[in-house]
Amino acid sequence: MKVPPRKNVLLAPVTVTPTKPLTPSHLKGLLWTDVMFRATAPLAEVTYRYSHTAYHVTEQTVGFWEYLDRAHGEADHSRLSEEEIGDLYVRYRSRERLQSAAALRPYRDAVEHGGWVHPASERLLRLWTGHYERLGMHDPGLQEHQPPGLGLEETIERLAAVDLVLDQRNCGGPVHLDLTRYGMPLRRIVTADGRPNYLACALRELLPLVPWYDEVVLLHDRELDADYQLLSRVLTRLGPTVRRVPIGRVPIDGRITSARHGGWHDHTAGALLRSAADASDGDADALRLGMRLYFIATLGPGQHQSFRHDLLRHCMTVAARLLERSRAAVATGADDLLGALDRHRRGHTYVDPYRLTCSLLGRGRPAPDRGLLSAVFL
Repeated sequence: MKVPPRKNVLLAPVTVTPTKPLTPSHLKGLLWTDVMFRATAPLAEVTYRYSHTAYHVTEQTVGFWEYLDRAHGEADHSRLSEEEIGDLYVRYRSRERLQSAAALRPYRDAVEHGGWVHPASERLLRLWTGHYERLGMHDPGLQEHQPPGLGLEETIERLAAVDLVLDQRNCGGPVHLDLTRYGMPLRRIVTADGRPNYLACALRELLPLVPWYDEVVLLHDRELDADYQLLSRVLTRLGPTVRRVPIGRVPIDGRITSARHGGWHDHTAGALLRSAADASDGDADALRLGMRLYFIATLGPGQHQSFRHDLLRHCMTVAARLLERSRAAVATGADDLLGALDRHRRGHTYVDPYRLTCSLLGRGRPAPDRGLLSAVFL
């Protein structure tokens, strides 16, 4: 029997800008993407595209860098903690004055033409690399220079060629993504003074990539749903099947707030990893599995459950029991692994992380296969 060719899949999650600590909402999205990537890889050719370089030029990043140099230029940012850098970011975002385009232009030029990264963000990316290692997550190139395939002008030209842009710069106006023919609202992507937003950067990165893939999976916050509907519509015009996977944020004490408002000091990735390490008695595998059980299976795709330290600790205990049971079970073969993964695809090429992770739990379930745990969760 002829084996069908493996499909090409592009995973493109929303990128966390390196300006603040990783919070529970960030960890949820990152762990969700990691399980999807590792579970889909045995079944398809998967590219995990996660470029910080492409989004450094957004105002929330270069604006923060300009603020640091102007207001805290004497600080050695390479020695600060995540929380200390995050406190500076909260202070920056609480300001009312908007920086001029001229003030930010040298920073954007340094990113575009030299791959420059401010020492504060370099520091965060190094710390995040350590978190990825402890969590056993695939590193898609956190500290690598990965420029987008298109410049901003090229992107606007490509959109104009298919009549998907309203460019008003010749009369002193902004640039809008124009999908009104589909009943979708205009969305500004470049301000009148040349500032690109996150959606413009996503288009620069993804427009030249997606024609090479059979399926494109966009993982994003539910708060970004409107922008990702627009992005999905544009990318679909280029040929591939585009899937959107919205992931709910994690409330803290019943409230969902942006990291720019603070309130995350007891809930940063570093703090949670320290707590999880204590609860797992230093067992690295129990920590990795337990974090995935909590942030994927327990919290689920929605955003109704507030973060709970007690449930996170409980998941460490459950993980230790699952690992003990898996060590006593008879290992299955590669075909069984593929079958176990394939059951959680539901008509799309990617594996659903929620359904797969939940399949490990429940009374009367057989012991989880060690090969599955090693391939996807550890």
